[in-house]
Amino acid sequence: MTAEPRSAAAGSLDAGAESRLAGGNAESPLGGADAASRLAGTDAEPRLGVGGAEVARYLVSPDLDPRHGPRPYLHPVRTRAGTPVTDALPADHVWHLGASLAVQDVNGVNLWGGRTYVRGTGYTWRDDHGVIAHTGWRERAADRLDHDLEWRDRHGRVLLREHRRITATPAGEDAWWLDLSATLTAATGADVHLGSPATNGRPGGAGYGGFFWRAAADGEPLVRTAEAEGEEAVNGSTAPWLALSASAPGGGAYTLVFTGLGPGDRWFVRTAMYPGVCAAYAFDRPAVVAAGRPRHNRHRVLVVDGHLDPADIAARVEGVARERAE
Repeated sequence: MTAEPRSAAAGSLDAGAESRLAGGNAESPLGGADAASRLAGTDAEPRLGVGGAEVARYLVSPDLDPRHGPRPYLHPVRTRAGTPVTDALPADHVWHLGASLAVQDVNGVNLWGGRTYVRGTGYTWRDDHGVIAHTGWRERAADRLDHDLEWRDRHGRVLLREHRRITATPAGEDAWWLDLSATLTAATGADVHLGSPATNGRPGGAGYGGFFWRAAADGEPLVRTAEAEGEEAVNGSTAPWLALSASAPGGGAYTLVFTGLGPGDRWFVRTAMYPGVCAAYAFDRPAVVAAGRPRHNRHRVLVVDGHLDPADIAARVEGVARERAE
């Protein structure tokens, strides 16, 4: 499988980026004054907590090169035991930013970062990068973040408006659920088209773009659905859930269970060249945010300490579905 090309500007985190990753904020105390102190920070970098412990930081307005697809992103995301399960600004794909929403082709605007795939030419550096910008908070608390965003082209023209809500809820002593819901509304007065390298002619199942999670893994992770196992078997599938099990650099086994494909979505998966999972909106055909008809997405990820077997994964996912139905 051909690797997505590396950015000419790729590299490790600079001092400013490292400093930005250290912040956070939460307005509601968790577990008393000590926990509240741990979850305190700045408006631009709130934190999410479960049971009094920080499990994720949210960089709302990262100061990034426009070629890296500036957008809000979650990093680091951690298990309840503290194992980091996201990577950000890695040297191989510096525009991979923890867990985030990003699409490479939004009416011809690159909101993913890196080179743009051009039909008949391949990956090309173009001056077509936009930004996904935070515009205001609706609610901020230690276990939930609710805000508005705009998806803009390089001139500042708004293509899409978004309402996003992120919550963190416990799922037993060893796990928690990250829940991200996003409503996209066309802001141009016309339909807005979403595409990917695959819809623009790239072969090999490179239909990425949507809710993307760049995992932190020491070695190649294991990916599976209820019916299949391995990158080749699960990439492009529409399974109800997809699990990635890995060990973080420095130790700590974990499993991520992804749910929440919408109509027409497919799983985009990489394990050999890098560890990543995407609920892809335009995997093999363009998607449309129709004028006057918002697109609703809801992505849920179970973050678990340890490696789970398929039966355990299915039981946990089905248990949540039953709770919601009752």
